Amino acid sequence: MATSSAQANMEDVPSVDLMSELLRRFKCSDKPDKRLILVGPPGSGKGTQSPIIKDDYCLCHLATGDMLRAAVAAKTPLGVKAKEAMDKGELVSDDLVVGIIDEALKKPSCQKGFILDGFPRTVVQAQKLDEMLEKKGVKVDKVLNFAIDDAILEERITGRWIHPSSGRTYHTKFAPPKVPGSDDVTGEPLIQRKDDTAAVLKSRLEAFHKQTEPVIDYYSKKGIVANLHAEKAPKEVTTEVQKGLQ
Repeated sequence: MATSSAQANMEDVPSVDLMSELLRRFKCSDKPDKRLILVGPPGSGKGTQSPIIKDDYCLCHLATGDMLRAAVAAKTPLGVKAKEAMDKGELVSDDLVVGIIDEALKKPSCQKGFILDGFPRTVVQAQKLDEMLEKKGVKVDKVLNFAIDDAILEERITGRWIHPSSGRTYHTKFAPPKVPGSDDVTGEPLIQRKDDTAAVLKSRLEAFHKQTEPVIDYYSKKGIVANLHAEKAPKEVTTEVQKGLQ
């Protein structure tokens, strides 16, 4: 039964999609396997670099927040457990998150490896991840540390303004509107997202330094951390990433 439905599904896939997937698999066949972790504070550029790394090395991108939501929506056994915890206002346990990552790694798109973003955030999580990978006979190959000074981040993030109805974004220093505080097209007032204020950033950075810096130390001892100068222009950071992954 499963086979016939799979065949039917394949028949419904447009040829152009099939061709691009075949080409992708052909291109990926000679790529080395890579299991990567991206670490960095909010606004350090992980979101800009991860799609480039994903395409260059044929990896799957695992953002734990998205995966949890998907598991809950799909009502997988782990998703059901995660929802129970969330409904009670509890944090989802490390074991559950590692279990959801474990399940995700079975997907064909993760065959060549993965990029983990947003996890592990603590040393205990890093240890649990290592144990799970060890059972599969693999390990984390490289941890990319998007190192950036807090003051630069503050300038980057707190300078962001948005025109709510169109989504147009501005930056007081790097891409200012023609008239301060107003959208170039409509003249309507710009707003700052809640997460982009100095107070929110300060608390997020404090949490990052406290929780995540020990994770960098943990992986540094294994000799697998590549420190990037994340304050540089995106193209230069991409070059650093490529060097770090050689």
